[in-house]
Amino acid sequence: MNKDVPEIIREKLPLLPRRPGVYLLKDRQGNIIYVGKAQDLLQRVRSYFQSGEKLPPKVRAVVERVSDLDYTVTDTEMEALILENNLIKEHQPHYNINLRDDKQYPYLRVTVQEPFPRLHLTRRKEADGARYFGPYTDAGALRETIRLLRRFFPFRHCHGEFLPGQRRPCLNRHIRRCLAPCAGEVTAEEYRTMVDEALFFLEGKRNRLLKELSARMRAAAVQLDFEQAARLRDQYRALEMVLAAQKLKAFSGSDHDCLALAAGVQAAVVQLFSVRGGKLTGREHFYLTNPTEEGEPQLLAAFLRQHYSRTGVVPPEIFFSTEVPEQPLLAAWLKELRGGRVTLRVPKRGARKKMLRLAAENAGLFLQQEQLREEARNPQKALQDLALALGLQGVPGRIEGYDISHLHGEGTVAAMVVFAGGLPLNAAYRRFRIGSVSGPDDYAALAEALRRRLSRLTKAGRNEMLKDADDPFRQAPDLILVDGGAGQLSSALQACAQSGFPDLPVVALAKEAELVFLPGVREPLALPRSSPALQLLQRIRDEAHRFAVTYQRTLRSGKSRRSRLLEVPGIGEKRKTALLVHFGSMAAIKKATPEQLAAAARLDRTTAERLYFFLQEND
Repeated sequence: MNKDVPEIIREKLPLLPRRPGVYLLKDRQGNIIYVGKAQDLLQRVRSYFQSGEKLPPKVRAVVERVSDLDYTVTDTEMEALILENNLIKEHQPHYNINLRDDKQYPYLRVTVQEPFPRLHLTRRKEADGARYFGPYTDAGALRETIRLLRRFFPFRHCHGEFLPGQRRPCLNRHIRRCLAPCAGEVTAEEYRTMVDEALFFLEGKRNRLLKELSARMRAAAVQLDFEQAARLRDQYRALEMVLAAQKLKAFSGSDHDCLALAAGVQAAVVQLFSVRGGKLTGREHFYLTNPTEEGEPQLLAAFLRQHYSRTGVVPPEIFFSTEVPEQPLLAAWLKELRGGRVTLRVPKRGARKKMLRLAAENAGLFLQQEQLREEARNPQKALQDLALALGLQGVPGRIEGYDISHLHGEGTVAAMVVFAGGLPLNAAYRRFRIGSVSGPDDYAALAEALRRRLSRLTKAGRNEMLKDADDPFRQAPDLILVDGGAGQLSSALQACAQSGFPDLPVVALAKEAELVFLPGVREPLALPRSSPALQLLQRIRDEAHRFAVTYQRTLRSGKSRRSRLLEVPGIGEKRKTALLVHFGSMAAIKKATPEQLAAAARLDRTTAERLYFFLQEND
């Protein structure tokens, strides 16, 4: 046994039974970091704590964090498998393979336990007697499916219980999107028949559904219920067109799932193709975390356990791209879930092999896209790309973003936001009220804000520019980003030079075109929209804009009642706004004649003269 094993585990190991069960490995804080099952608990758990040299690196990484363990005995290995699935879903241990973000995957729910069932989207699967289909990774596609189903199968939209015939029908009844059981226009038996047809559709039994509709249509015609026959005929034709549009034919009469996996270093994607009635009826991809770098067989086995324990439909055949461990046990467990035999195998040739190859290509593409998104979300990767793109000497640890906000030249403010290590540092944000600029002059306002900010560095002295200084103004930025184009960049560079910091790296990011303007470079830099560097600059620019606009609105909301224009009798909010929009600033309003003031805000002569003399007296 490894000599570094904690004493509490040394005491528990000899007491472990040689029976099936589930074991839980815990860290110092008591958090469950790994859940496993075993046919022989003693033998399996003891293998973790043998000599460190005999353990694979990935297992050693888990064991080094283990400070305690717990276990639960079961009667059979299958019970252990079920319990393991439930515990992984509940605790989501860090070192287990996990079907990521399963909680937010939506399901399609049919409330078959109600007298008049409803159809809707849900993100929580419960043991409430309802039928669940999914999970689906694309919520938009699921909502489109629900809209399609409601065209063919007019489920009720209202919530709660009711007594048939006690309500007036709503608009959905009049547009033929509901059978109006609330108004007593359909019996429970007729409504249940419609629900069964919808379930046939969802289960992939589309051909059977067409036969049922055809038979009911003929029966209605024989009974001279021509209105019902016509409705069934239209429903039959619409469904027939939907099915005819589905041209990908797989295997005659076959129901099965095809699973293919693409694995990365610590992540994987499983592509699932659902074939029902010989046609491809569903395509979903699922992302798996793989912190201990397990192999493809273990990843597929983990997906089989987690996915089919949550989904509502288990097909009679499941084909996958590689053999999985404990295949007989998995097949027996799936048989219990389905209530019938389930075959698991890897096809060696033929159409199924071709379909798995197609699924594997799709899984690889999704994995590549996910890895690119992960890189874009990684601040260190974005900072490295930014340093390379801008030609900086090192990775910018501290980036300051600046933006100007005003209302037609009035109430000009500037905002400074700080990102440290690629993440916002809210405590270091600062705001400036610009007093030396009259009118809408963003260049001058930006220059004033930067001079005031950099003057704090000058006062502190370069020897006090410590990265861990308490005052954020004492920390020198590694990069300054201003919102705008060449004009804003020129003003910022001039302000830095005047403040004694001509070597500070400064760039500007223009909106819409998203071009990066660099000092001394005539043509702006156009980074790819998917570039992590550009996305980081956009986040900083947008955060500075948000912070500036919020501050300007806060000042304006408190100032509007105290505005000098509103002190003049006859001038209200509308006329004040009209004057500011027309002239652009208070300075321009002061220079206007009474005739110009009257024309700009539709003032009478007395009010215009009163405003003119008020402005002159209060200059």
